[in-house]
Amino acid sequence: VGTPRCSAYSATKFGVRGLTKTAALELGGDNIRVNSVHPGTIQTPMTSDENGLLDSIKAISTSIPLGRVGQPQEAANLILFLASDESSFSTGAQFIADGAVLAA
Repeated sequence: VGTPRCSAYSATKFGVRGLTKTAALELGGDNIRVNSVHPGTIQTPMTSDENGLLDSIKAISTSIPLGRVGQPQEAANLILFLASDESSFSTGAQFIADGAVLAA
């Protein structure tokens, strides 16, 4: 989504979406799949209290329909699925792991 005062960040996110689709179309004939993963707030050292963000993260988690931030393993599991043959017919897609924030 667009975010005020974050035009460069938003532009790169939207750029990844377009690049994902274009690369999937260009590389599909070579049996190369291209997907992108777009995580929401994930609990990492960057979002830790060490960086003074704990209160902000707690506030953000109340706006997440699942009621919590994501864990790194949850994002890793999605990426592992996409890298496996279990997703062999998925290409050109954006996979969102945000606890349903963008579902609204």
